Amino acid sequence: MNNQAIVLMEDGTKLFGKSIGVNGIVIGEIVFNTAITGYQEIITDPSYYKQILTFTYPHIGNTGINSEDNESSKIYLKGLIINNLSKISSNYRSTEKLDIFLKKNNIVAIEGIDTRYLTRLIRNKKINKIGLIVTEKYFNYKNIIKKINYFNGLQGLNLIKDITTTVNYSWIEGNKNIKIIKKYLFSMHIIVLDFGVKTSILKMFVDRKCKVTVISAFTSYKEIMLLNPDGIFLSNGPGDPRPCFSIIKNIKKILTTNIPIFGVCFGHQILAIASGAKIKKMDIGHHGSNHPVKDLKNNKVLITTQNHGFTIDINNFPKNLKITHKSLFDNTIQGIHFINKPVFGFQGHPEASPGPHDASILFDYFIELIQKYCVIKYKRL
Repeated sequence: MNNQAIVLMEDGTKLFGKSIGVNGIVIGEIVFNTAITGYQEIITDPSYYKQILTFTYPHIGNTGINSEDNESSKIYLKGLIINNLSKISSNYRSTEKLDIFLKKNNIVAIEGIDTRYLTRLIRNKKINKIGLIVTEKYFNYKNIIKKINYFNGLQGLNLIKDITTTVNYSWIEGNKNIKIIKKYLFSMHIIVLDFGVKTSILKMFVDRKCKVTVISAFTSYKEIMLLNPDGIFLSNGPGDPRPCFSIIKNIKKILTTNIPIFGVCFGHQILAIASGAKIKKMDIGHHGSNHPVKDLKNNKVLITTQNHGFTIDINNFPKNLKITHKSLFDNTIQGIHFINKPVFGFQGHPEASPGPHDASILFDYFIELIQKYCVIKYKRL
């Protein structure tokens, strides 16, 4: 059976490799991730919806796939490009090999590509980020060139409607073998607006003895208030936050209350727009587990996990916010805090899955804000 495949870029660059997924053709914005571990968590991150992912690290698949580390119920990315698929999966938790997992999830994928060369191509030619993967069975040069020419990217698309939960649900699973020593006065009810939430985030709240309810991103303000939240979390998610008009309108209403709010990644950007900030598309974006972020309050550096292609425009920054964190790679805004409200956002992924745990303290800070709010709300001391 023939299993050749090709990566074709918008400038005509062709890279030849071997198919390790299903047969087919997929087109999208290609993004590179610089993490050297955690490929399972990255592949199952809903924030990659509609994108083609490539790893700069050359050896992928060596620990196989297990039943515990998925960040969502399925793979949302459009395609996967790697350098070398490990022939052996060696880990005591492994239940299947990566290529089997990709095929089960109907993913078009290719190995044998010089992914560091591909990364340099994307990074150095800022307009050359559109590409496709095609297996030989579907290869027709004229047809695939047309597909690239007609693809306009992800700007201006509201992807959340395709990815948010349609049924509200409670989450009760925590991280195994992890105990949060800090004691809390009472259990807090966290409402999670699902823009593509990762399961590791939900586990972080359960670890802190919170009751967690995950709801649709399009749940109305009235319905949210009926759930009696002690805190509201705006999750990570894919794509451009700017066309999410109904969501932004809803967040503006929530901001009229004093309920503590914490937004990360996409949720951080939605929060910024609702407060009057502007969002812009980045040339390259941040995707990896080695991004240094400076905490401007205490002058410390956090090594963080990142996955986003949009950022807050520092030239249109509202006066009701203060900047709390900045990227040491490109000086983009990484953290915001309302001046007179218990509301803040962080661009990175503080759940650190995969990646370092430096930013997990933001969950503790959110819980502290909620406790202060609850003392007033429930008149407890």
